[in-house]
Amino acid sequence: MKKIWCVLLAGLLLVCLTACDSNGSYQESEGETIMTQNTFYLNVGGETFSAAFADNAGAQALKELLAGGDITIRMSDYGGFEKVGSLGQSLPTENRQTTTRSGDIVLYQGNQIVIFYGSNSWSYTPLGQINDLTGWEEALGRGDITVTFSLQEG
Repeated sequence: MKKIWCVLLAGLLLVCLTACDSNGSYQESEGETIMTQNTFYLNVGGETFSAAFADNAGAQALKELLAGGDITIRMSDYGGFEKVGSLGQSLPTENRQTTTRSGDIVLYQGNQIVIFYGSNSWSYTPLGQINDLTGWEEALGRGDITVTFSLQEG
């Protein structure tokens, strides 16, 4: 009887371990895995940067948009410290007075995505933060750029 219980427990443990991916997300369906994903990617001038989603309704809504496919936004330089571009639709806002830093990704007025290579103090809804700023400012450069947001690297 003890051997049967040991075999059953070992089998149950094996099933539990194979149901998780390398990020520890339960893989019942692809859609559920995407919703537990905490990383998104920005492609700027051929360079790809990973970012962590913020924990709020606006970031969750952005994640849901990205689950439907990549989003490409034309962004303009503003003030020598940020790039701003229209998302083309509104996301939920949870604005708070914030002093941004390089690598912050925020929502402005509900429908503008702003990415920072400098600092500013204003009321924004945080969407995410670039994980590694190596080459970030150089990739953004000066002037207008095109940025592609994605849930897939590359």
